[in-house]
Amino acid sequence: MKLPRAARAERAERGERGERGERGERGERGERRERGERRERGERREDLEHLPLGRAFYERDVDVVARELLGAVLESDSREGRASGRIVETEAYLGPHDPASHAVVGLTSRTRDLFGPPGTAYVYFIYGMHWCVNAVAVHHGSGAAVLIRAVEPVEGVELMRLRRWGARATAGAGPTDGGSRTRRRDTDLTNGPGKLCAALGIDGSWSGRPLWEPPLLVRRGASVADTDVAVSPRIGVTQAAAALHRYFIRGHPSVSRTPAGMRVVPFARPQPGGG
Repeated sequence: MKLPRAARAERAERGERGERGERGERGERGERRERGERRERGERREDLEHLPLGRAFYERDVDVVARELLGAVLESDSREGRASGRIVETEAYLGPHDPASHAVVGLTSRTRDLFGPPGTAYVYFIYGMHWCVNAVAVHHGSGAAVLIRAVEPVEGVELMRLRRWGARATAGAGPTDGGSRTRRRDTDLTNGPGKLCAALGIDGSWSGRPLWEPPLLVRRGASVADTDVAVSPRIGVTQAAAALHRYFIRGHPSVSRTPAGMRVVPFARPQPGGG
């Protein structure tokens, strides 16, 4: 029996609405699946960023290690608590053939850890007042290492303030410089190798330890784009003073001050097969 035209139109409209509804449900399911996949990818990325860097990371050219440490997280654990910072500035020291390196004097009681396996912490005392932390690179006995020059405070900021500026700095509306009106800035907590060691509680007793297990470790962190990296000579050295071995995140407030007139160039990744 042939349906009247109006009934046929109504049936067709119902069918079209059903198809639209089914397409909408499929689209919604697809969107939910895509959101779930994005969330899962984000969680996997966060998990990877939290992983400590293993020895293989450090078994490379010291300049490569210095560049790739940018964005990684230096973390210290002590009885006082945990403190960490994102690495924003490094310097490469090439080994015995580098006149600016401690390795130039050879293997001594002071440099023993500097000649240790890749991924070893080399912590030394300077100017009779500051500790500096380095990550040994290349291979066992190379004497090459990366000085961690500055980090961005991430975790345990109150503890860092306490260590650097005392109990007075953690109270009130904000940290101040003793009794003066000069306000302390958190970007000044760790913007130098001695400062960051004081803030993170790092001293010579931690030298010689592997950097992939507590109390001192380096986590993978977030990668830094090449376009955000600048290179300059190392700060405070008198030998090989023009060599470009300092790496830092351009414009980052936690980077130590670049001396006036110092040459700064954009980072350029070496081309395969290049010299």
